[in-house]
Parts: sequence; C-alpha cells; structure tokens
Amino acid sequence: MSDKTFKVTLVKSLYGQLASIRNSARGLGLRRIRHSVTVADTPSNRGMANAASHLLLIEPPLGKKV
Repeated sequence: MSDKTFKVTLVKSLYGQLASIRNSARGLGLRRIRHSVTVADTPSNRGMANAASHLLLIEPPLGKKV
C-alpha cells in the first residue's frame, strides 16, 4: 500500500447537508468543526473528500511539495 496521505479539516457544519455528504465526512473520521485527520490517499478517500469538498479544507502532508 502507498504511504501517501493528505490532511482533511472540517471547516463548515454538517447541519442541513444531504445524508450522503454527512456520511462522507463521517467516513473520513471528521467529528466536529476544526477537527483534522490525516487519511491515506486512496480512490475511496479521495471520492469522499470530493463529495464534501465545499465543507472541507484539504491539505497535502507537511514537508512535501505539490
């Protein structure tokens, strides 16, 4: 498996969002506003981050150039 990761931070509330978007954010491990997690860079995690991208701040890992 790849050692690539990316950091995801929830910056807006999940309140009032579609269930599929809430489930995508929860699937990434995000619990509350300003909660950050580092997840593996897999197609499924990228898809969940893309679905809720309007609520998230997505950052590459520290020390690596994009």
